[in-house]
Amino acid sequence: MSYLVLNNLTKRYGTTAAVDGLNLEISQGEFISLLGPSGCGKTTTLQMIAGFIEPTAGNIVLNGRDLNSVPANKRGLGIVFQNYALFPHMTTAQNVAFGLEMQGVGKAECADRVTDTLKLVGLGHLADRYPARMSGGQQQRVALARALVIKPAVLLLDEPLSNLDAKLREEMQLELRSIQRSIGTTTVLVTHDQSEALALSDRIVVMNQGRVEQIAEPFTAYEQPNSQFVGGFLGKANIFQVQSEVTDSIPSVRIAEAVIPLDGTPMPQGSVIVRPEKILFSTPHPSALPGTMRTRVFQGNHWLCQVQTTVGDVLVIRQNDGEPVALEGSTVHLRWRAQDMRPVGAVA
Repeated sequence: MSYLVLNNLTKRYGTTAAVDGLNLEISQGEFISLLGPSGCGKTTTLQMIAGFIEPTAGNIVLNGRDLNSVPANKRGLGIVFQNYALFPHMTTAQNVAFGLEMQGVGKAECADRVTDTLKLVGLGHLADRYPARMSGGQQQRVALARALVIKPAVLLLDEPLSNLDAKLREEMQLELRSIQRSIGTTTVLVTHDQSEALALSDRIVVMNQGRVEQIAEPFTAYEQPNSQFVGGFLGKANIFQVQSEVTDSIPSVRIAEAVIPLDGTPMPQGSVIVRPEKILFSTPHPSALPGTMRTRVFQGNHWLCQVQTTVGDVLVIRQNDGEPVALEGSTVHLRWRAQDMRPVGAVA
């Protein structure tokens, strides 16, 4: 049964639709990410759920209760902002206790809940420390604890990891997912970081120009994008125009010099996406696309290669197996399986 429901949620500023008819049903305990580029409407959607922005049309229903007429401070939601918004004159414990005090929770219960929540986020030993003496990751945990301590009906996260360096961001992704799973709080995350959405979410809502492009589990959204926009935004992608052929009675598609047998897969029409990690370097072959190694970049666990071909530059990711890839300027040949071509529509 759906726990949080967005029905035809719309926000217009004059003739511009920041969010245009968004429909989304979220189950209790689910982790949902709103993913998209700047200006796609994801933050506006979060702010409408929080009660900071009034919808132009549509409604928000939480556990059967229509929230449209409920003020933000009465919705019972926990929010973590991008800049954490901690009180600099308060200690960690005081920051976390603030929401409970506003709710009128007794001192004894308040102290117990603060202690338990700080332990949950791994900050029990820093209860008396002020924000100025804490790292970015520690401040982020304080903000998370402050949102969780009130036992929110829904946890809203607005780009909470964007201010952290890459290594700490990855660590905090694991921590955040672990905490969310342990307490089962329904969570909505706003992010423009594709890897973050893939790592954390039960489902991803990909947005573009105020509209939903695709709602799917991370693996499905990545492997089966339903548009060029989703395929190109959710990870790296090569987009090819294909021509249908029958070669020696075998249904095939042609991409420039390469003729690829379909091996029983459906005949794609128009455009296909091939992920860079699906492409292999091979010896010359009728189904291989020839090209020239234009650029190769070693990134530790893999090589990132740009190959110049007659259909444009092709991006290839090859896992590091201990052997270097071909030198820049070398002739190479690229092959991939028919099932690795994902048909997609036009760019939205």
